[in-house]
Amino acid sequence: MATPTTTQTPTTPQTKTRTPAGTDAAPEAEERIERDRARIDDLDRRIIALVQERVEVSARIQRTRIEAGGRRVNLSREMEILARYREELGKPGTSLAMTLLELCRGRV
Repeated sequence: MATPTTTQTPTTPQTKTRTPAGTDAAPEAEERIERDRARIDDLDRRIIALVQERVEVSARIQRTRIEAGGRRVNLSREMEILARYREELGKPGTSLAMTLLELCRGRV
């Protein structure tokens, strides 16, 4: 009984150049990726600055509320914030809102 033979076509190894950004991309794509990453870095800086501003405003509200004889935390307001983030961003928005609220509590 003869065993079937298969012919293999030799393949040349394809070399991919690993780019600094960690992708196997054409130069044009790599330039686009770098520009977009720079944009993300800029957005991150702005988001961080806005979060820091939010922390300051929240602390001012908490101090004012305490000085007026109220409670430091307003749970109904926090529920409004959670709902807004969930409506705009879905379930992950709730986690983001919780993180923001956590950052803003207890800074008085």
